[in-house]
Amino acid sequence: DGVVAGAVLDRNGLRPSRYKIDEDGLVVAASEVGVFDMDDARVIEKGRLGPGQMLAVDTARRQILTNDELKREVAERRPYGEWLQKGIGSLDVGAKGEARGATPLVNGHVAESNGQVSATPSASPLVARQLAFGYTAEEVKFVVGPMGAEGKDPVWSMGDDTPMAALSRVPRLFYTFFKQRFAQVTNPPIDPLREALVMSLRTLLGPRPTLLEEGPDHARLLELGSPILSRDQMAALAALAEPPLVVRTLVTTFMAADGPPGLRSGLDRLCGEAVAAVDGGATLLVLSDRQLDAEQAAIPSLMAVGAVHHHLIRVGRRMRVDLVVESGDAWDVHHFATLIGYGAAAVHPWLALETVAHAVDEGYRSRIELGQRRREDVSALEVERREQGPARLREAELSFQQAAENGLLKIMSKMGISTVSSYRGAQIFEILGLAHEVVSRCFQGTPSRIGGLGFQEIAEDLLARHHAAYGVPGHDSAVSSQASEGNGLATRDPRTAIPAKLPDYGFIRYRRDGEYHAYNPLVVRALHKATIGGDYEDYQQYSSLVQSRVPMTLRDLIDFQSGTPVPLREVESVESIRRRFISTAMSLGALSPEAHRTLAVAMNRIGSRSNSGEGGEDPANYVADANGDVGHNRIKQVASARFGVTAEYLAMADELEIKMAQGSKPGEGGQLPGIKVNETIARLRHAVPGISLISPPPHHDIYSIEDLAQLIYDLKQANPRARVGVKLVAEAGVGTIAAGVCKAYADYVLISGHDGGTGASPLSSIKNAGCPWELGLAETQQVLVMNDLRGRIRVRTDGGLKTGRDVVLAAMLGAEEFGFGTAAVVAIGCDMARACHLNTCPTGIATQDPKYRAKFEGTAEMAIHYFTHLAMEVREILASLGFRKLDEVIGRPELLIARPLPGPEVTNGARAGTGRPWTLDLSAILAPADPSGSRPRLHVVDRNVRPNDTSLDPQIIRDAQEALERGKRVRLSYSIQNAHRAVGTRLAGEIARRFGSAGLPEDTIEVRFRGSAGQSFGAWATNGMRLILEGEANDYLGKGLCGGEIVLMAPADVRFKPHENVIVGNTVLYGATSGTLFVNGRAGERFAVRNSGATAVVEGLGDHGCEYMTGGVVVVLGEVGRNFAAGMSNGTAFVLDPDSLLPSRYNPEMVSLERTMSLEDLELLYSLVRAHFEKTGSARAQEIVDTWDYYRTQFWKVVPYPPAQASAAVEHAEPQQQQVPEAEAAERA
Repeated sequence: DGVVAGAVLDRNGLRPSRYKIDEDGLVVAASEVGVFDMDDARVIEKGRLGPGQMLAVDTARRQILTNDELKREVAERRPYGEWLQKGIGSLDVGAKGEARGATPLVNGHVAESNGQVSATPSASPLVARQLAFGYTAEEVKFVVGPMGAEGKDPVWSMGDDTPMAALSRVPRLFYTFFKQRFAQVTNPPIDPLREALVMSLRTLLGPRPTLLEEGPDHARLLELGSPILSRDQMAALAALAEPPLVVRTLVTTFMAADGPPGLRSGLDRLCGEAVAAVDGGATLLVLSDRQLDAEQAAIPSLMAVGAVHHHLIRVGRRMRVDLVVESGDAWDVHHFATLIGYGAAAVHPWLALETVAHAVDEGYRSRIELGQRRREDVSALEVERREQGPARLREAELSFQQAAENGLLKIMSKMGISTVSSYRGAQIFEILGLAHEVVSRCFQGTPSRIGGLGFQEIAEDLLARHHAAYGVPGHDSAVSSQASEGNGLATRDPRTAIPAKLPDYGFIRYRRDGEYHAYNPLVVRALHKATIGGDYEDYQQYSSLVQSRVPMTLRDLIDFQSGTPVPLREVESVESIRRRFISTAMSLGALSPEAHRTLAVAMNRIGSRSNSGEGGEDPANYVADANGDVGHNRIKQVASARFGVTAEYLAMADELEIKMAQGSKPGEGGQLPGIKVNETIARLRHAVPGISLISPPPHHDIYSIEDLAQLIYDLKQANPRARVGVKLVAEAGVGTIAAGVCKAYADYVLISGHDGGTGASPLSSIKNAGCPWELGLAETQQVLVMNDLRGRIRVRTDGGLKTGRDVVLAAMLGAEEFGFGTAAVVAIGCDMARACHLNTCPTGIATQDPKYRAKFEGTAEMAIHYFTHLAMEVREILASLGFRKLDEVIGRPELLIARPLPGPEVTNGARAGTGRPWTLDLSAILAPADPSGSRPRLHVVDRNVRPNDTSLDPQIIRDAQEALERGKRVRLSYSIQNAHRAVGTRLAGEIARRFGSAGLPEDTIEVRFRGSAGQSFGAWATNGMRLILEGEANDYLGKGLCGGEIVLMAPADVRFKPHENVIVGNTVLYGATSGTLFVNGRAGERFAVRNSGATAVVEGLGDHGCEYMTGGVVVVLGEVGRNFAAGMSNGTAFVLDPDSLLPSRYNPEMVSLERTMSLEDLELLYSLVRAHFEKTGSARAQEIVDTWDYYRTQFWKVVPYPPAQASAAVEHAEPQQQQVPEAEAAERA
């Protein structure tokens, strides 16, 4: 403001901020060091801002204000602490709502007990209420059940191949029209497990006075630990009647007899009642659907809360009241996220908790009935049910709450949001399939690009469920009971008209009479026949099956404009078209070695490319076998865990792909269950056998578009011959991100759809995150063309592609290359058993178990047959439309038209027939990017090259030729500036290209530097390299270190003490696999993150040191920040800690601390400290060596738990893996 200049860092420490102060009081702060020349001899302090910290310079008072000084000055302005102490209240129940006494089960639901009102008994049977609210047998078995029993969100595999909600033949829950958005590139997602210290579900209820004033009334709020309310918490909340919390309950139902118009009138009534309640003094509105019965149908909870939230905003009353939703239709973590995302302060899932309670009692009842059938004495079981049942119920409820809370944290973290207060009302979703009238009234501001169902159709769907549960008003119960097995509805007892059981629509896994699945047994068998026999006619039958299916994707609603055919012989060759096809990223680990190699061999034979996935590459693949086949994946993926990413791995690639997100779980890291981590997989990933491997949600060197540009630059330095691409997942705004990717000098961008396959992903993510590739690809093409960027970059797409029609349609929307994952594995034998995450794949494709691997019968010829047939079909389509080359149709959506289709009719709860027109608007997809045709619509340059690059490595390589050509030792010296980035990386890549992972003999090339190094100094430095830097460095030093040695030391003439000052930035040694690093000073956040084998000595760290470490040794000769060793499963750390601060700063989930060390440990520690002194001249190290007898007792040894214990810790944090019962597998067969 002309007087005070300040800086503040985000609470997670994701952005870099470094500062220097010299003896004249000059303060320089920036995102990196070296932006301003300062004489190190005059510098008295080098520091950094840590997470949430501030720094300011008051030029009037001529003061430098530190973080603590600034916050103390603000905190002392008002008696905030006193206000909070007196104002903040809590509910009169335990933190998780522990019951005060026994809570017996009555007819499958919870009754009143000891004055505590729990779920009020209803005249309706549980199954009728469940059916009316949209429960299915699958949801109870695979979602609610595991949440109550295990406290976890279930894991599934192979992606979502069911129709979009708006195209489903079965009425879908209202929540399914909302897709979670996620962070990619522009900001990072967060790891809610390993970095839980920055996450919070703390919820405050009550009115918010004006922001323009401060006073004690601002603190008069009710505090909850979580927005997920237990039965007892809800009862206590509903009883509040004294200011500032005055509770009013609004009923969210309407008369079923009013038919579809009743929904809209019910919303009108609800919004009017909300305004009246606020005007009458209410400060907490409970929106409750408990009144549902045979006469009253429930308004969808999400629609109710959205409508009230936005109506109160429009009339200027929203800040005077909070909203709590008492919901019967919320049970999944996605449901809770949407309710809170559209304004709910808290949610009480009353019917889900009744369902959990029923499951507990049903377990006892089943055991008792089984004993009675066996003529056993069941009295002990009956006593246990009576005495222990309430406690079991409470445990199940707490488990359900835990699963809901953990799932909510994960969904928040996908967007990079730490606190639920930031998520509440933020509307971080995209709507797929709702009409403008619904969006504008209830969800204003949410992206909704394709229109869809209006209030009339939504009401028809929910009334269909209501009638299935309670019958149609005015109809005989016997008639109403005729809901048939054929449409998947619950069967009904004709004597009582009460549903006997919940329906199973097959939303999750295929059921013969359930929801349509794109990979149903008929389609799978047809593709197998085509690939095994190699007959194109068989392929045509497969393609006909796919194209004649009921509309389930956006592309099923689109057709080609007719044209004048050309002779097939004039169309480009099959070989040319096949080269555009790619076997998408599937890791060795997710796939068996046999399946992984089969796909690689097939793609290499046809001159195309396979993608390694994120599991590294076995060096044996680089050598041809006896048949001359090479199993080497020409595309190498670089994902967040950096498994196996070494200089050799990078040097051997034709393309390098940065995986920012995955279609089945965008915003989350890859997941490999411990049962699939055998010795081979652990060796390639530098990990421990048997321990699950969960990749970090973010790349810890990509927190912004500038960081992405840096990684692209790093990879191009490591392998100048390789094209570098970026994998994104379709969502609203992905076109803008793709433009940033182009400006970051990527050579291609991949747009993945939400329905791609997966080896293991949370079920809620598979079903509810991301968007169709059709939307993402069209937006990307439009943005790139409109900004005249399209000519610089290739565009690729994947996600559920199956036929030549898909390929041509994707080309017209802008894709030049096409990825196939699920189709590729089905082509070599996958039967869609969806057991990938269980290691029991019956065809040997997605397993590491030798028993199942022996069953693998796939061949490269099968994959080649599929891709050949695919190309043949593409040729035929091009010929029929009048085109000779695929290039002629790329980026030409004007060649597409909306396909006129009849729509479904809702009868007896299932859509069938042709009564309702499709209401989806495809204009966002079919809009031309450049009607003038003056801008490029496909790439026109082979490489997207950064101009005016400032790099030292070309000179270094020239000067080191004697070492590279003849193995002679060389000693080189250069001055360095922060514009010199990734110094040493091109040299490392050249060494790896020539000599492989062995590199050169130790100490062959020694290069000295003086100055301020730019980002990624020494990235992927390999064997034979020694880099010595006298000065300072920025972020990502030693990234991917794989055998080299890096020494960083302060100049000899500095006035500050190096061990008290910051000399290097964040994310040092990210993904290192071997080599050594010595740092004469302190480092920033996330030092040695994902270190898999390097050895390092450093004199102090910021937060999250040694995070996700799976190997190597780290010695810290100073303080460490918070969350040290989070997710550390292997390796060793030694921390100097005379003041015993480490016990309060480390993460104890997977490691323990030891003060007493073995002689072997002490010898290793001493040798490393001594080497540090000898390499850097560190005064700190010299002091420790000189007084070793004292200092050796001041170290902690940080030791990971034994593998079995560590595996249990990881499993505890993971979502629950769901088993596929043998009976269901048999039914599929």
